[in-house]
Amino acid sequence: MLLVGTVLALLLGGAGSASAHATLTSAEPADVSVLKTAPKQITLAFSESVSLSDGSLRVLSPKNLRVDSGAVTHAGKETDTARVKLRDKLPEGTYTVSWRVVSADSHSISGAFTFSVGKPSATAAVVPTESSDDTAVSRIYDVFRYVAYGGLALLIGVALFALVCWPAGAGLRPLRRLLLAGWTALFASTVVLLLLRGPYETGRGLTAAFDLSLLGQTITGKTGLALSVRLVLLAAAAILVALSAARLRRAADRTQRDPAAAHAVDQPAAEPQFGIGVRVVGTLFAVGLALTWAAAEHASAGIQVPLAIPVSVLHLLAMAVWLGGLAALVVALFRAPADVVVPVAAVARFSRLAFTAVVVLVATGVYQSWRQVGSWEAVSTTEYGRLLTFKVGAVALVLTAAWFSRQWTAQLTQERLPKTLPAAAPELVRVAQTVGVGASSGSDTAEGTGGDAGTPTLCDLPDTPGPSGSPSASDGHRRSLRRSVAAEAVLGVVVLAITTLLTGTQPSRAAVQSAAATAAAQEPTARVVTIPFDVGTPNGTGAVQLTFGPGRVGDNTVEALVYGPDKGIATVPELRLTLTQNAQRIGPLDAKLANKGGYWAADRLRLPLSGTWTLRVTVRVTDIDQVTVSKNVTIRPSLF
Repeated sequence: MLLVGTVLALLLGGAGSASAHATLTSAEPADVSVLKTAPKQITLAFSESVSLSDGSLRVLSPKNLRVDSGAVTHAGKETDTARVKLRDKLPEGTYTVSWRVVSADSHSISGAFTFSVGKPSATAAVVPTESSDDTAVSRIYDVFRYVAYGGLALLIGVALFALVCWPAGAGLRPLRRLLLAGWTALFASTVVLLLLRGPYETGRGLTAAFDLSLLGQTITGKTGLALSVRLVLLAAAAILVALSAARLRRAADRTQRDPAAAHAVDQPAAEPQFGIGVRVVGTLFAVGLALTWAAAEHASAGIQVPLAIPVSVLHLLAMAVWLGGLAALVVALFRAPADVVVPVAAVARFSRLAFTAVVVLVATGVYQSWRQVGSWEAVSTTEYGRLLTFKVGAVALVLTAAWFSRQWTAQLTQERLPKTLPAAAPELVRVAQTVGVGASSGSDTAEGTGGDAGTPTLCDLPDTPGPSGSPSASDGHRRSLRRSVAAEAVLGVVVLAITTLLTGTQPSRAAVQSAAATAAAQEPTARVVTIPFDVGTPNGTGAVQLTFGPGRVGDNTVEALVYGPDKGIATVPELRLTLTQNAQRIGPLDAKLANKGGYWAADRLRLPLSGTWTLRVTVRVTDIDQVTVSKNVTIRPSLF
């Protein structure tokens, strides 16, 4: 439990609630907009796909009454939108839109904005902010997500250490307890996450965790389905482990009944306990567990999803092999019974396996970093980029510690191996040093049955005092090795902590997109163009001011005011407006301006494309005097 406990201590001490990963990019009607007529529906657009529930969109009248009607749906086939219809004949005033959705990477986001019909008014609408229950649900949910990562590392890493590096070590009680701790942490955290998923998505309190109808809705969602599959896999794993434990107990009983057996009950047998079939099943189980993360979090949203999911699986498995296996090795060396010798071949196998895991971590981490960050500038300007920088630094320190571990191990090997091996096998003693990622000793030395025969190795040879009875130089090297491996283990836990924080932080690509959407939302909601004219007669000068709302692709309103030479509003007998996009050879489109008594207007002008349009305005100031002037205007893309 040391790994899980350390992660919790790091995270609970400074981690806040997780940042949302999807962002609201646009809304129709727009925030604080004033409409002449009541809209028929509310439509929101997000930066990635979102999941909806019955309460995802609520529209409140100035008197705090619900005016939305029907179910909340996506706009057509666009899964990154949310839409709800409104009741007919809405009165004038200011309306409040409250929304809460779940992004494709499983994080819940919410917000609110207002719009007005006719003219703004006071409003009694109350949009609840996060209550204490909501905050409790979010914090508890995040904590158990971190516990799940720690449990995954222990479960897979310890199991792989026993299956591949030291099959005989499966009988060690400390290793069995560590494996059970990983399974328990992962199973318990998954149950809690499944119960809290509904309240987390809907914004309800802790008591809603026991709402069976809400739980049923959760299980049908992407994240709920992934958590359910994880529980099934863990239950199957428990059955397999129980069968293996029964097999080990039977073997131990036979050993006790055999008078020739020299091993104690806690001494594992030296023969491998697991065949190829068990290892294949274990591999499939580990991949399945990792998929329950990859299919429901960052990898399932954004660019290159078909590639991102297998890369994420490899990244998770490499993390579990490295950190979980390191925890298993430390426990085996320091918590095993006094008469148990960890073979040097097992340490060598883990060293090579851990080194391979680190290589996979670096390779997959580079790809994931590019996918989530997107640009060098985002590394320093976004929270995700800064956290990623800290993680890279921590990984570099881990590799440095591993390099030192390898150097100290090489020194010990050279100093402690005698030049001429004696014919008789030396007496075995317990291992007094640990080995990290880079610390491997030569090659896999064959293990004798019972571990009491064979070529002497680093773990076999006793300490040799110097000429004066003082400890040999190898003692200092061994102490240095312990320190380097301890540093490696601590830094590994820090890397895991930063990784879990990254999963709760908005990726840089989404943050940049969110900032761009915010900047776009702050742009003027209309395009205003002023075109001067001169008909060539006295008092025949002036200007036409055209206002396009919203000045985007789609339906627009157009209002035109004519100013005379004195800068005051003037009336003219005729005003015509056409628009042409020369690049696409579209137009001229007649705006069909109508005289509204003091100004000219068109209630609906549909512009099919964004880009530069040429405006041609014909102004007739008398029965015989008129002029046509032109100017370019940029029409922005639609929000949807």
